[in-house]
Amino acid sequence: MNTLLILGSKPDPSLPTADAYDAVACANASGYSAARHGMPVPTFTVMSAILTSGIESGKQSLNALSGLKTDTLYFFPRPPVRKKGIKGIIQHTKRLKTGPLYFRFILRSLPFHYQSFANMPWSFYHDTIASLCDHDDQIMDRLKLKQPSSGIITLAVGLARYHFDRYIMSGFSFELTHAYAHNPEITERGSLGSKHTDTDIMIIRYLHEKYRNIYTTESVVHQRTGIPLLV
Repeated sequence: MNTLLILGSKPDPSLPTADAYDAVACANASGYSAARHGMPVPTFTVMSAILTSGIESGKQSLNALSGLKTDTLYFFPRPPVRKKGIKGIIQHTKRLKTGPLYFRFILRSLPFHYQSFANMPWSFYHDTIASLCDHDDQIMDRLKLKQPSSGIITLAVGLARYHFDRYIMSGFSFELTHAYAHNPEITERGSLGSKHTDTDIMIIRYLHEKYRNIYTTESVVHQRTGIPLLV
């Protein structure tokens, strides 16, 4: 069975045996875990533009990526600017650091290597999720409140563009924890929980019911979404 392992950045991920999957896809800096555990070079990696925004957790993730590589890098941009007037101008100016040109410049300086750079618009990812979930009303309403995490975007890209027989989610916990260091956002927010959790769980449940080919090695993901636990 042709299987794609979707790897998140949870510390000490529960991993399937090497013969249980054929390729790896990573989210943000989970390539650190892939390299640490001797996995093959990721077939693709989805990276959020927030990594180069200047926030401490982004800097931390970039440091973890130094010297690593992926075949295809999907750039996951920030949502469109919605504010008007002076606030809109300020927001647009801040986004210069999260644009694809600056993003590629920073990755080159690390260095982080890739064979191709998929500079997809924000609408591509939103529309991919919407299409996979059949424009379900509840999910579409939820997307207006909070977009999914990079990990779920990675799963969506795998489902929509790579067509494996089976998908295994490892290294996910619905928390802000990182495998490579303590995430400073945990201290700032006073909570381990990710703001993406409710959106992520809703999407995973829908995709599981639709495709029946998504599994996990993480007990917390199994418990909170109902997708089968691969042991």
